Amino acid sequence: MNAQLSRASSTHPTVPRFSHLSPVLMDSQRSSKETVLITGGGGYFGFRLGCAMNQKGFHVVLFDISSPAQTIPEGIKFVRGDIRHLSDIEKAFQDGNVTCVFHVASYGMSGREQLNRILIEEVNVRGTDNVLQACQRRGVPRLVYTSTFNVIFGGQVIRNGDESLPYLPLHLHPDHYSRTKSIAEKKVLEANGTALERGEDVLRTCALRPAGIYGPGEQRHLPRIVSYIERGLFKFVYGDPRSLVEFVHVDNLVQAHILASEALKADKGHVASGQPYFISDGRPVNNFEFFQPLVEGLGYTFPSTRLPLGLVYCFAFLTEMVHFILSPLCNFQPFLTCTEVYKTGVTHYFSLEKARKELGYEAQPYDLQEIVEWFQAHGHGRSPGSHDSEYCVWGGLLGFLLVIAVLTWLLHPVILLL
Repeated sequence: MNAQLSRASSTHPTVPRFSHLSPVLMDSQRSSKETVLITGGGGYFGFRLGCAMNQKGFHVVLFDISSPAQTIPEGIKFVRGDIRHLSDIEKAFQDGNVTCVFHVASYGMSGREQLNRILIEEVNVRGTDNVLQACQRRGVPRLVYTSTFNVIFGGQVIRNGDESLPYLPLHLHPDHYSRTKSIAEKKVLEANGTALERGEDVLRTCALRPAGIYGPGEQRHLPRIVSYIERGLFKFVYGDPRSLVEFVHVDNLVQAHILASEALKADKGHVASGQPYFISDGRPVNNFEFFQPLVEGLGYTFPSTRLPLGLVYCFAFLTEMVHFILSPLCNFQPFLTCTEVYKTGVTHYFSLEKARKELGYEAQPYDLQEIVEWFQAHGHGRSPGSHDSEYCVWGGLLGFLLVIAVLTWLLHPVILLL
């Protein structure tokens, strides 16, 4: 969510508390000599995970290219570095006996980041190679990799899929982020059981494949959505209203990572070694239905216009083309990318049975009320009786691109014959 080159940092003023985590996770204070390292620890999820591990009694090292926006609690150390450089990563191992690495850092998940192919490859693939090499050199026995649904999903309908599904062939991935995350996950799982240069143990690895992350203070997706709402650009929804996707609350994902790290230990029979796990809230929902409480909670009208998925895909394609042409002069945020259309408009959700059985994962229920309150506390939302903001330039551009998208969509069969 880079080492972490583009992170989702929380600006929430308080350190998160995790009293809701199961007693198994919070029961005892670990040895003061045990240290965990979190790549991408300056980002939203990485920092949240670090705080939870700190509250469990671990020494925590956060490694990232940018420091967290929040105050770093006592017991947590921040090391600045670039995951693309092995020497930077090895600096982070100099503080204590690192027994587990949570490899969270990545780049290119959404927006204009998705279009930076070179940086995506360097961070997601070369960065993962560096992390694996550092673990082997430093004798780290456990590595938990934060992967994604997208190693399996590439725009095809998936209902209640499980971990037996094959990886999507690399050439079928619609975006560079998903392709490189697939490559990186394979590298991590194939490294399971490799000998360590220090000690007598071997490296044990697993991968968690989360759905889209949400929570108070999330800074990658939710602020972008709220900005569209406030600028009067959220005027339509798209796709089949029966399409279903999944999300995962940040604290559920924290719980899953802690359980996965425990399941790599000998006293758990190394049950997670070499294994992938899908992680979500376990509640498939229509993408726009999920966000409706946020829109209305901030005082805005939820749009009633619904457009065909194919039309919106054409619009996203044209937006990407405009970005490609203008990015040297103006590296603007695309309204939508083609991959985002697939992710939000095509049914894909997965079973949690394996995570429940092998990790003991049980998703806790959450809603968007805490997120509405977070945005309101940070000056967002309409007061009663106010009117939607009108942004003529943006609205005109959006309308123009939609007209072109309609023409492209309608003329697509003719174009194929030319």
